[in-house]
Amino acid sequence: MAKVAFIGLGVMGYPMAGHLKTKGGHDVTVYNRTAAKAEKWASEHGGKAAPTPKAAAEGCDFVFCCVGNDDDLRQVTIGPDGAFHGVKAGAVFIDNTTASAIVARELHAKAKEAGFGFLDAPVSGGQAGAENGALTVMVGGDAADYEKAEPVIQAYAKMVGHMGDAGAGQLTKMVNQIAIAGLVQGLSEAVHFGKKSGLDIAKVIEVISKGAAQSWQMENRWETMNAGKFDFGFAVDWMRKDLMICLEEARQNKANLPVTALVDQFYSEVQKMGGNRWDTSSLIARLER
Repeated sequence: MAKVAFIGLGVMGYPMAGHLKTKGGHDVTVYNRTAAKAEKWASEHGGKAAPTPKAAAEGCDFVFCCVGNDDDLRQVTIGPDGAFHGVKAGAVFIDNTTASAIVARELHAKAKEAGFGFLDAPVSGGQAGAENGALTVMVGGDAADYEKAEPVIQAYAKMVGHMGDAGAGQLTKMVNQIAIAGLVQGLSEAVHFGKKSGLDIAKVIEVISKGAAQSWQMENRWETMNAGKFDFGFAVDWMRKDLMICLEEARQNKANLPVTALVDQFYSEVQKMGGNRWDTSSLIARLER
């Protein structure tokens, strides 16, 4: 058992912190910007709520974080009463936020100066993966810090991989989001085409899902897409945030991402349709307007 803090109790962080307490058996202190949510978590799981990120981090062996974006991350780490002001020497800070590789490297350097470790460890698997403790975790940072933290991360993961130096976790998450963007658009067009052709979509998917077209998106989203229901996962607003990070990084490393850029624009159309909080499979909705 370790002494653990978790900062950020959104749809991902709330259950992830719960797994660290119930499955991992750790002593968990939580912080959330809305204090009532932290108190609710503490009453449900038997942990403690702290008034600031700094207070949550003090004395902990591992400090986890899952917030919205680069600005949020800087606020809860190096801002006033940020966690970095309370992390003890030798501890490891594990950031599960999907953020830029730039901020990951920046915070890694600041942590190293202060004598503790920092791992950028974005996750994939969505709300269901977080609730089921079955997330995929892509980790960047020093190997020694990874080896210390990996058994603790396992409490909410089905797969954990060390991808390389600081920033490599975030870069791997970008690869993940680039792949998903193209897959969802392809699946949207396929289902849309099948419907327009008068085919029985259930029968079509039953057959093609056993061949080369098979994917997680197909298995888990075709039915809700076909029904026009989009309340089953990662929101369009968050996907656009992630794709913006991908496209900004591509401008730096000179990668060519024409499909990603196009799908990002398609998601902007979904937003204009009022689909900000629809899940990412809602790309089909713009085809069926």
